[in-house]
This record gives sequence, C-alpha cells and structure tokens, in this order.
Amino acid sequence: MGELEHKFEVEIKEREGRHKLSDEVKAEMKKSGMMDEKGKLKLKGVSPKMLKRMKQEFVECPVLKEDIQFIQCFVCPNFQSRVMGKVLCKGDKL
Repeated sequence: MGELEHKFEVEIKEREGRHKLSDEVKAEMKKSGMMDEKGKLKLKGVSPKMLKRMKQEFVECPVLKEDIQFIQCFVCPNFQSRVMGKVLCKGDKL
C-alpha cells in the first residue's frame, strides 16, 4: 500500500478538560448523522474511550488558519489519516 497523498502533516496537541464544539459544527454533524438531536456524538468505529480523548485534543488547521478541536478535524473532508500523533491533511479549500 502506498502513502496517502497529503499536503500537510499537522501535530495533534492536548488541552486540559473538554471544550465545546461551535454551533455551526454541531449543526453540520447533526445533518450528516454524526450527532443525535441531544448532542451526543455517534462516530462509527470510534470507541467511547477514544472519543473522550479526542474531545481534549486540538490541531492548528492549515486550511482554516485557526485552532480547532480534533473532532472537527476528524469529520472534515480534508482528513486523510491519524498517524503517530499527527494528522495527514489534503489541504483543499473548504
């Protein structure tokens, strides 16, 4: 298997405590079926333990040019893969 095509390798950083997703992101996730009406995340293939960890992580998004929660990055169409503490990002405009 060859390497995935990506423009950016973004380091995943960790924060203390959980941080809330913005209303825009929540609405998008509800529309795509990744969040129920009560606001509980439903990501297929992600264990509750991993989801808890993901809520404390963030990345410096090279496309949006700001810090975003890892969950927002994970559901982004540019997300390629998470490898050893880094995210492979396609870098396409959103």
